[in-house]
Amino acid sequence: MSRPEEEFILTLSCRDTKGIVHNVSGLLYQAGCNIIDSQQFGDVQGEGATGLFFMRVHFEAPPHLADVATLENLFAHVREQFGMEARIRAAAQRPRVLLMVSQHGHCLNDLLFRWKSGQLPVDIPAIVSNHTTFASLAESYGIPFHHLPLVGGSDAETKRAQEKQIEALIESERIDLVVLARYMQILSREFCEQLRGRAINIHHSFLPSFKGAKPYYQAHARGVKLIGATAHYVTPELDEGPIIEQDVARVDHSLSAEDLTAVGRDVECVVLARAVRWHVERRVLINGHKTVVFR
Repeated sequence: MSRPEEEFILTLSCRDTKGIVHNVSGLLYQAGCNIIDSQQFGDVQGEGATGLFFMRVHFEAPPHLADVATLENLFAHVREQFGMEARIRAAAQRPRVLLMVSQHGHCLNDLLFRWKSGQLPVDIPAIVSNHTTFASLAESYGIPFHHLPLVGGSDAETKRAQEKQIEALIESERIDLVVLARYMQILSREFCEQLRGRAINIHHSFLPSFKGAKPYYQAHARGVKLIGATAHYVTPELDEGPIIEQDVARVDHSLSAEDLTAVGRDVECVVLARAVRWHVERRVLINGHKTVVFR
């Protein structure tokens, strides 16, 4: 039976060609590793295919190889041979997550409960908000709360000044992932670029759909029969980052706009939690404007 410290996760992407799986699995076998789980996907069919190959391998390494740097060296030749973007991480390593929120706390509360109950394998060293609404909630979980208001307005200069405070916190706390748990501020292009591939947002509608304020009220006015939520990576293009997860709930004419909002918030919590979990378990690989998710 393997020990947690001897388990690792390899994720890779490269141009699709013959021999990738054979070389990767063969190398692991020759090194005395045991493959626990392996998934792969080639995006090679249909219009818009990227021609890329993606793979995730969860494996156990023998004690003398049970080190990320040692394993990286082991894979150096195969990485070079196929021009791979490949990363190896210790399966037991808990990513450090920064949660950001404004004045809607349902997603924040859900993530904190999942973390506290052991359902979300992360460390949460800080919560950031531009309001003080959830300071007591953070305190109840024993997590430092950082109130970083937009002092003097919401112009670009003020936003960047506040974002630089967040950037400093990300660096000092060695943050691996930023989660916008209904943080209702548009991030600057500079901040988005710094966070590319390591910031997840929850959008309170099934993209592409009703944008702007009060989407559930817009949906109610249009008489929709399905409402949903979308979790995606943050990019400078507002609400257009690679989608990680989506879900919907069926509704009907008997529900008020407030009822739709309540149903929608439940969906948001579930969708965001799935996206965060899959990301920290290294199951999500970015494929251009979309993602490959090995569930």
